[in-house]
Amino acid sequence: MKKFIAIILAALVALSALAACGGGNNTSPSPSGTDTGNGQQDGLIDNVDGEEPRGEAPPTESAEAPPSDSPRVAADREGNPITLPEVIERVMIFGPSNCELLVDLGFGDAIVAADTYSGAIAGLAPDLPLFDMAAPDVESIVALDPDVIFVTGMVQAGGEDPYKPLRDSGICVIYVPSSSSIESIKEDIRFVAAVMGAQEGGAALITKMETEIAAIKAVGDTITEKKTVYFELSAAPYMYSFGSGVFLNEMIEIVGAVNVLADQESWLSVADEAVLGANPDVILTSVNYIDDPIGEIKSRPGWQTISAVAAGDVYYIDADASNRPNHNIVKALREIALAVYPDKYGA
Repeated sequence: MKKFIAIILAALVALSALAACGGGNNTSPSPSGTDTGNGQQDGLIDNVDGEEPRGEAPPTESAEAPPSDSPRVAADREGNPITLPEVIERVMIFGPSNCELLVDLGFGDAIVAADTYSGAIAGLAPDLPLFDMAAPDVESIVALDPDVIFVTGMVQAGGEDPYKPLRDSGICVIYVPSSSSIESIKEDIRFVAAVMGAQEGGAALITKMETEIAAIKAVGDTITEKKTVYFELSAAPYMYSFGSGVFLNEMIEIVGAVNVLADQESWLSVADEAVLGANPDVILTSVNYIDDPIGEIKSRPGWQTISAVAAGDVYYIDADASNRPNHNIVKALREIALAVYPDKYGA
């Protein structure tokens, strides 16, 4: 029962933030190590307005479809057997993380429809049909004649598979669940690239990702007096965060810090008392569905006694980059590093 409740909470947090369009005075560490304070958000917890492009610039033409003799993938990331078409030219994406990945692999022009949360991703056609990924319009999707459909595993949080009618109709539906570790994220990239016959492009994204992570980890490994961090995904009164077994926890460790909730596992509902008792040195938030998440944290009753609040060490971390498990997590990793240790990473 507890596991089921946790799954539902995770889905609700993600979906509510996906639907929100942030504003307000979020403070993110800039590349120089100073706070921008400009309120710019490019928000799985999502900001669908004003999104800044990230990653590789999308090419003007879509990448070539894989030839018929390319190595074929026989199962999706959930282990479900799939039969790929000989040629993949028309792709649907339901899930912003995989949508960003496909665009950065060079297949933006091959995407014929996406979910409503992916609509603002740079590299997609401006008039692209957008669907509710939790309740897909089967008739309209079939009419668009997709060769394959990539689907995030989040849509099955309630135990139902809303894409079964599409699978039954003969369309190749490929599930890619949200990964919980950096290594799994890299496997997702390899998998999606293999499906599209773009193994070299996938390897290049992974290499770039690993290089940036290694550079930050090299600094993090030298830090002996580690700061403690609380990272908030959902604001009061329904505070939500994570413990170990989540890629965001790995990211905090890579920069040389300690997650105050690391003694717990997975995604967590958080009580005031837990944060007050932990007394973190730094508070990070990716909340983008209220006007001023940093101000809201600082104004909570009793939180002025927390070291992070007293010192003003409360920072906004890009919601898209920190909550979408794909190659763009390195942007969030840089922001976390600069927020927690500006003296170490700001040079």
